[in-house]
Amino acid sequence: MFRSLWKATREATRRYFVAGLLAFAPIAITFWAVIFIITRLDNLLLPHLIQFLFPSLQEPPDLPPLVGALFTFIVILFAGVLVRHFFGQELVRIGERLLSRVPVARSIYYGVKQLFEAILSSADHKKGFNRVVLIEYPRRGMWGIAFVTGETVGPLERAFPGQKMLNCFIPTTPNPTSGFYLLVPAADTLDVDLSVEDAFKVIMSAGLVTPDANLDQPDLPGLEKESQQD
Repeated sequence: MFRSLWKATREATRRYFVAGLLAFAPIAITFWAVIFIITRLDNLLLPHLIQFLFPSLQEPPDLPPLVGALFTFIVILFAGVLVRHFFGQELVRIGERLLSRVPVARSIYYGVKQLFEAILSSADHKKGFNRVVLIEYPRRGMWGIAFVTGETVGPLERAFPGQKMLNCFIPTTPNPTSGFYLLVPAADTLDVDLSVEDAFKVIMSAGLVTPDANLDQPDLPGLEKESQQD
């Protein structure tokens, strides 16, 4: 009797713990990530600027939340205006010329720049990740999710006369910022009804999150069984 009671208590505790974890962990992690980003943005520019303007201050003032993040947003927005309409583009070119002379910094800068351009321009069908396809990788019979970034042009196009080739990026799991660049024949790709955002969800979760899943009311283990018993 004692063993049966202990087993029932242990199983109920496990079921309710898992149900609570599935219910609140995603919300808690999301809030933590948002707060983490806002905190970093709060402390990114404004406190250092105040310390620079007022060096007599022993410690930067205790600013209200979001003030520093709003200041950082305004600075980035202002920098974008300068780059698009004024002399900022020339400053960027000067900075790129300086970085191009430093081997390690050059590789890091251009890699990060191209990655951001690809991600942020995904809404543009001529640039970025404009389509999701399946390709047989790393061997025949095994399929992987790939992002099409466009058709090959120039020397890469001429290397395959009479054949349409696609530039494809295959991200790694769970970190989709790294991966492999492949030239794939268009005939060897399989179109899939997935948006770029949904494809990232699948990749980052290693297939645990699927776009057809009901995210509004997830099934919580143990609760369905108990409701049937009641």
